Amino acid sequence: MTTRRFLVAFLVLTSCLPLAHAGNEAVSRRLRDPGELDAPTLEIAAETTYLWGSLANPNSYEVAGQFITLRKRWGTIENDSWMRGYNQVYFLVMAQPFLRGPENFYWGISAGLRYNFVQPGSRWQPYVSGGVGLGWIDSHAEVFGAQGQDFTFNILSAAGVSYQVNEKLKVTVGALYEHFSNAGQTQPNPSLNLFGPQVGLTYSF
Repeated sequence: MTTRRFLVAFLVLTSCLPLAHAGNEAVSRRLRDPGELDAPTLEIAAETTYLWGSLANPNSYEVAGQFITLRKRWGTIENDSWMRGYNQVYFLVMAQPFLRGPENFYWGISAGLRYNFVQPGSRWQPYVSGGVGLGWIDSHAEVFGAQGQDFTFNILSAAGVSYQVNEKLKVTVGALYEHFSNAGQTQPNPSLNLFGPQVGLTYSF
């Protein structure tokens, strides 16, 4: 009985190995295929950033940030130019502890667009993105240069490059610009401009 079970397990394993090998070859072909653009329908990304405030603000802000982003494909450009790629609409939630500055924490949401440049045969995909949103901060209006109220709008703008690790996973490195403002709801309205690097992982469905 033991010998029979061993033979059955051996036959099942050896029959599955060619299928697994064929699956790996299929992934490689899709990454190399110079033909139709195979853009993901849906993606989820986790990104981390470290931002420094601009010289225009006297408080020398330093902010860490974590972004969870859902992206959905919204059209493609399929030609032989450098513009070949696909557009995405995104929605994200963010949590940002302030490591330096009068405030301590910022929670926010944002929605916008992202364009990914995809050339045939390349695992590297440059991108640009931008969006607007809103959030809440523990403001300190009594401090010069701090935010004037808790409710705040935000603007996000980013550029970078993704590397296609396999069919589902990408690694991203880029630069992020973030702007906080309450749109003049308080006077004075000390806006905040932040710049810094961003890294992340993206999973495609």
